[in-house]
Amino acid sequence: MHIIDSGNVAAALGVKLSRAQVIAAYPITPQTPLTEKLSEFIESGDMAAEYVPVESEHSALAVCIAAASTGARAFTATSANGLLYMHEQIHWAAGARLPLVMCVVNRGVGAPWTIWNDHQDSISQRDTGWMQLYVNDHQQIIDGVIKAFMLAEEVMIPIMVCYDGYLLSHTYMPFEVPSPDQVDAFLPPYKPAYALDPANPANLNTVTMPDVRLDTRGVTAHGYMEIRYLLQEDLLNAVDVMGSVEARFKERFGRGGDPFYETYRCEDARFIAVSLGSLSYHLREVIDRLRDEGIKVGIMSVHLYRPFPADAIAQGLADAEGVIVFEKALSYGYEGALCSDIKAALYPVNGSKKKRPFVHNYILGLGGREIKTAHLHEALLNSCTSKASAGRAPQWIGLKI
Repeated sequence: MHIIDSGNVAAALGVKLSRAQVIAAYPITPQTPLTEKLSEFIESGDMAAEYVPVESEHSALAVCIAAASTGARAFTATSANGLLYMHEQIHWAAGARLPLVMCVVNRGVGAPWTIWNDHQDSISQRDTGWMQLYVNDHQQIIDGVIKAFMLAEEVMIPIMVCYDGYLLSHTYMPFEVPSPDQVDAFLPPYKPAYALDPANPANLNTVTMPDVRLDTRGVTAHGYMEIRYLLQEDLLNAVDVMGSVEARFKERFGRGGDPFYETYRCEDARFIAVSLGSLSYHLREVIDRLRDEGIKVGIMSVHLYRPFPADAIAQGLADAEGVIVFEKALSYGYEGALCSDIKAALYPVNGSKKKRPFVHNYILGLGGREIKTAHLHEALLNSCTSKASAGRAPQWIGLKI
């Protein structure tokens, strides 16, 4: 079935089709219509789930942690400062290895207050142990939510599905809604290896000693460091699992392809622009214009950001002469976080056979600042023709100082 609706509705339909059992909700612009739509599904009887309105975002994630600990499939959504308010619980959910799915409807963070779009909220949480998936349109939103539940439950690690506030959350686009039977055949019920049971009470995630020790049954238990090591290893292994999930999804639904990134006109590109989210589709118009001007340039849109698929991205960029990274976020005091990760992925590309491409970094669109096609064209043209090192400091687009 094809419909035309908002990105928030696309996300809500993905959650419904995934048969989430517990929804924790606290309003914050621009994600509020997502959880409101889920409340409508539940109230009308179209969705069998518990809807838990709470007093804060911190509590919303606490509800999801509790629900997942009992074996329920749980979901919540947030934006901006709401995501930051969850920060303690975000670490907890990852450390507890709970397969939560959370939509982050990207918005700038205060102070000062802004309700408009950038990526600073989710990028600030990249090192919490959660997986992060960035999507570009409404079809990818609904599909990404469904895939996120499967990926999270196979590796037992929570995941954020990130999409641009307003640019996607409130705009209307056509997208395909799969049937419940199709999704049920793809996504099995959540069956954790262990879940809390009132008949067999237990303590979870109590104070852990620095070193390994015997538990109450006399079995050697991991220390804190071993627990963190296993989370890191499973995150790295999740790259391959994501590839398997994507392949199964494409076989079942006929959509998708590369689990790590999406490219446009990169086959013969000498220069490749890189970005997250809907900006990559905006850049396609610029790519086409530069192609008409005789410059071989393409665009890579990174979907899976954490765990970072470094080998796949390096392979996709290694033959380029230059890489130009456009970001709506900043690692303050250095450069864009995505740019740093791209440079690290490309670091092994050296020696007599290959030369590392140059990497330029542009910061733009913070707090919803308008991103003009002419400015993107100028930046890309400068990077592709000058080929000079831009230095360590990122360049800013649209700045008025």
